[in-house]
Amino acid sequence: MSTFKIKKGDTVKVIAGKDKDKEGKVVSVDRKNGKVLVEGVNMITKHEKPSAANQNGGIVQKEAAIDASNVMYVHKGKATRIGFKFENGKKVRFAKSTGDIID
Repeated sequence: MSTFKIKKGDTVKVIAGKDKDKEGKVVSVDRKNGKVLVEGVNMITKHEKPSAANQNGGIVQKEAAIDASNVMYVHKGKATRIGFKFENGKKVRFAKSTGDIID
C-alpha cells in the first residue's frame, strides 16, 4: 500500500472476518505489513511466562493485528471510505460519504 488511510486513534469498523461489525479505536498501525491493532477486536489467548512486568504469568487475553483492508473508518456513526485532497496547500483526509475533512 502506498498511502495508509487509517491512523492511530481513528475509530474503525471491522468489515470482514470473525469480528465483523465490531467497532474500536486503532491502537497501533504497522505500515510495513499492512496491519492495524484495534481495541477489543481479534482477541487471542496467550500463555505468558512470569516476568518483571507480569509477576505471576499465566493466560492473558490480548488483541492481535488485523489486516488494514478489513477495517473501515467510522465518521458520524457510519463506515465510510477515505480520500485525500489538498486544502490550502496541505494534504488532508476527507470522508467520501459526506465530503467532510477528517484532519
